[in-house]
Amino acid sequence: MHRTLRSTRRSLLIAGMAATLAAGGLPGMAAASTDWPQRPITYTVPFLPGGATDVVGRIYSVQAAKLLGTTIVVENVGGTGGSLGTAKVARAKPDGYNIVGGTISSHAINASIYKDTGYDPVKSFTPVILTGSLPNVLVVRADSPYKTVKDIIEAAKKTASKLNYGSSGVGSSQHLTGELFMNQTGVSMVHVPYKGSSQSLQALMGGEVDLIFDNLTSAMPLIQAGRLRALGVTSKTPDRTLPDVQPLDKLGLPGFEVLSWQAVFAPAGTPDAVVQKLYQAMHQTLQQPEVRKQLEGLGLTVSGAGPEELGRFQKAEVEKWAEVARKANIQQQ
Repeated sequence: MHRTLRSTRRSLLIAGMAATLAAGGLPGMAAASTDWPQRPITYTVPFLPGGATDVVGRIYSVQAAKLLGTTIVVENVGGTGGSLGTAKVARAKPDGYNIVGGTISSHAINASIYKDTGYDPVKSFTPVILTGSLPNVLVVRADSPYKTVKDIIEAAKKTASKLNYGSSGVGSSQHLTGELFMNQTGVSMVHVPYKGSSQSLQALMGGEVDLIFDNLTSAMPLIQAGRLRALGVTSKTPDRTLPDVQPLDKLGLPGFEVLSWQAVFAPAGTPDAVVQKLYQAMHQTLQQPEVRKQLEGLGLTVSGAGPEELGRFQKAEVEKWAEVARKANIQQQ
């Protein structure tokens, strides 16, 4: 009789624990999520300072941190087209204290370019927020002899010209934009990868490369300063920050479109309560007039889409760029 009662109590206790876990975890675990954050958050930018991802990360590190009541520390870990820093966050403890600035490269393209990035772009992460999207812009130096897209195409068709273009790394949107450009125009150019937009822009200014299909955010300050000449944008409509610069789609490359994007991801398994707090703080940040003005001034079309919408969007992007990489026959070790 006593054995039966003890067995029954044990069964009830196990059942109660299972129900608690199914409902969202043990009381201590739930409290840990709702009490978050209690220490600084590390925001990894998987590129060198100065690029679009870095700019977005530093905006969040100031404004979202205020809303969360903590400090967000930006850590730049560049390399392998954004994969190095992204892999670091994929391995981090899923407690909300490590997040990463995800991009079209790190969370879509790289999976089809590199044999082993150290993470799965979908399975290794929990989506937080889609910050926004922006076109790339074809830029040359202000003193370049190439004044139009037609000039670039004609020069590239001459075998003796050996035009080269820079990018922020193999598999970056800048790289893939160049591949699409060559495929659609039938020209050949030499791709020169760097470790970030800032390095590739310095190379362009220094004469190491002839042109770049850079993110509008990164290139805009140099365009506005008159040091770079913008020849075309990769969106299908002119960007409001460069209303006089026509899309490549209208400059002899019908259907040409590449939109880079910026987002935030946490390691897979991060508690929903933490993800929602992150999302709410970052979404509120994007609603601030001064933040929107700054981002829009850099060419970013602000989104603010949440975890579920970002997840669907990302999966579609992974499939899209897998096909582009296959056609371009791009594969890295």
